Amino acid sequence: MLAKLTQSAAPLNAATLEQASHALLVLPFARKLDGLGDVPGIARLRAALKRRDMKVEDLAKTPVGVSLASGGLASYVMLDGGKNAFERQSVLRRALAPLMEEQPQELVLGLFGSAEARRENAREALYVAWVNGVRLPTRRKKPVPRPLARIRLHGARDAGGFAEIAAVAEANTLVRALTALPPNELTPAAYRQRLRQLARSNGWGFEEFDMRRLRRMGAGAFVAVAQGSRPEDAAIVRLSWKPKRAKGHLSLVGKGICFDTGGHNLKPAKYMSGMHEDMNGSAVALGLMQALIRRGTPLAIDAWLAIAQNHLSPEAYKQNDIVTALDGTTIEVVHTDAEGRMVLADTLALATGAKGKVRAKPDLVVDFATLTGSMGYALGSRYSGVFATSTELARLSVAAGEASGERVCVFPLDADYEADLESKAADIKQCTLDGEADHILAARFLKRFTHDVAWLHMDLSASSCSGGLGAVGTDLTGFGVAWGVEFVEQWLSWHTAPAVPRRRAARSG
Repeated sequence: MLAKLTQSAAPLNAATLEQASHALLVLPFARKLDGLGDVPGIARLRAALKRRDMKVEDLAKTPVGVSLASGGLASYVMLDGGKNAFERQSVLRRALAPLMEEQPQELVLGLFGSAEARRENAREALYVAWVNGVRLPTRRKKPVPRPLARIRLHGARDAGGFAEIAAVAEANTLVRALTALPPNELTPAAYRQRLRQLARSNGWGFEEFDMRRLRRMGAGAFVAVAQGSRPEDAAIVRLSWKPKRAKGHLSLVGKGICFDTGGHNLKPAKYMSGMHEDMNGSAVALGLMQALIRRGTPLAIDAWLAIAQNHLSPEAYKQNDIVTALDGTTIEVVHTDAEGRMVLADTLALATGAKGKVRAKPDLVVDFATLTGSMGYALGSRYSGVFATSTELARLSVAAGEASGERVCVFPLDADYEADLESKAADIKQCTLDGEADHILAARFLKRFTHDVAWLHMDLSASSCSGGLGAVGTDLTGFGVAWGVEFVEQWLSWHTAPAVPRRRAARSG
């Protein structure tokens, strides 16, 4: 649960600051303190800067903590409007970190500068405070980490209580909390039960395609992966929502491998550790759906979640098996640790209307997956990679990354890459064994199952980043939710914009 917010348009004063146990003061960018006379504790800040031999503008890079006379701790930071969202969120996280280390029950948040700057800075500061004020699931008996209970905001006010920011923060928290659960707790069966309860409490539609149903339908790619696990509790889950005046139809797809051993091509221990996080893509799709609905986005939304495990057993699928996907495509299995693209193949086929399960094809499909190690080699863990079926979707994805602070890099999706997936025994190979450009080959493989629907694929190399990333201070980042909200809202504006009439060319001669 997020910290409860109280807000006041009145600026933070010295008396309130001195009563605070933990306070974050967000200042406008300035090169001198003289123009910041309304900021309480300015004398202590001046002394702290002098002691550290820092210039005033250095606060935009390095926040400064100041001890209050009452024994409290205040952190001062400047937000530079010329910096991008990632840089601003990162410096806010660094400013908040020493306060959060003490696990405060209450945070005083003071905003200064022009009214416009205070409101914009409040949005970012609240988001950073909310996502870092929660505590992820742990099974340690003690010490029990305490979540932040209250935020007292001074200097900005929003009639809706900044609900649109809270929706994103809450969704990010949901993603990280699910991803943090150990694999003996978040089994496919337990995950499905959580999704059923979440759908019921939110009034969403809920439908399951379990193994028996998928076998009857001919979803051989998904079944091949899931058949190696006992009990057979895997399923494709569909969550749905349709507002009264929907302006489009969005399908979100997520890879939900609750644990990935690699199957017959068994992972070494170093790389199997942490594979309970391989369901992160499904959590991102789920969290994004929740955030969009709570923000009132006028879209019909489906979330298709591929929930399974990739285990080693006598029934597990093998190299050189040939299986038939839901849309009739035959697939030659090359490597059993490339299971993500297999479960997503059938899930994408469902999401785009195969077997008539979707009455009308969606206007856009976006899928999320911790899919390939090669994306991690390409980008590290500070960006995620995206693939898009049009230059406009690619452009919007980058713009959304810049605006949200969750940065993405666009990779090529050219058709000639698919030559490496040509099979002598089936319609397509699942992958190759040489590993070259595997992230691109995986995207080309998945594209085959989107049936010409507008599509964007995110390979979540930034789902986990040691020490945190951008706004988020935990290793698990929840990457994709903030980006997804910004991307979908930009796409919706573009999708619903009136077509520009073409001018009739003047006749010649």
